[in-house]
Amino acid sequence: MVDTVSGEIIAGESTDQGIADTFARWKTTGSARESFYLDVLSQQVIAIEKKLNLNLDGVPLIISGMASSSIGIMELPYSILPFDLSGSNLTMRRLPEAADFNHKTTLISGVKSEDDVMRGEETQLIGCIDPVQTVINDEIFIFPGTHSKHIRINNHQVTAFKTSMTGDFFELLSQKSILSTSVEKTAAIESPGQLSSFKAGVEEGATNGLLSAAFKVRTNNLFGKYSKAENFTFLSGLLIGAELTDPAIRTAKKVHLLCGSKLEQYYRIAFECLGLSQQLKTYPAQWVDDAVARAHFKIYHQI
Repeated sequence: MVDTVSGEIIAGESTDQGIADTFARWKTTGSARESFYLDVLSQQVIAIEKKLNLNLDGVPLIISGMASSSIGIMELPYSILPFDLSGSNLTMRRLPEAADFNHKTTLISGVKSEDDVMRGEETQLIGCIDPVQTVINDEIFIFPGTHSKHIRINNHQVTAFKTSMTGDFFELLSQKSILSTSVEKTAAIESPGQLSSFKAGVEEGATNGLLSAAFKVRTNNLFGKYSKAENFTFLSGLLIGAELTDPAIRTAKKVHLLCGSKLEQYYRIAFECLGLSQQLKTYPAQWVDDAVARAHFKIYHQI
């Protein structure tokens, strides 16, 4: 919940019920799709009402991310590149109010290029832009994650972006491939051995083909080069190093890293290993977490 005058975030509510889980539950109900999703949203509004002891009837809602996808409230067509960092040319749809959901609700769609798509990161990006920076040119914003996004900005417009399946590949290789018996999950880079193996993985991933380099995770274990925990961080470094070989990173004037504190540590070290630290700017995790709310505040004043 955001103050519509100051932009201050007043309250929030989170849940582990993702969009895929919500979609799966809807399919078992036989109810109208839109009304089912709005009921899910209504439960979160009620939770905030209780938290603040306020009646939030009629408060407008802005929704972005996968809610506008094929498994969301309704599927909206993607906006196309370039799009302005004000968000003024994003595709939006106003949902009609209902007797049991009297909120003016605006659904925001994602963005597509000729060969890539994103839903959600474009809104995060709008909320992460420093309001005092008037023009951004030749800079890249990286949102690490399951599907890491590298978003290129020229003359204050998003002109290109690229998706790397870094997190997805890490899960597949570490849990469902032959490499799974050679690694042991660890929470962070906690020891000098893990830090060393991570850096070795970054360098390996940045210089050698990923398909052959990945098998070194197995031989590292077979030959006793690393412990399984160290091998886990080696694999992480391998994939992040491969991701950061994107030539656009080396030519950009500045690279912005926007993620939670855990991933920030991994990526920051990887940038150091590759000699790219000077052009890197990182942000506090809370700033990134609150980006969507700030973006919705900006968009609210345009609709």
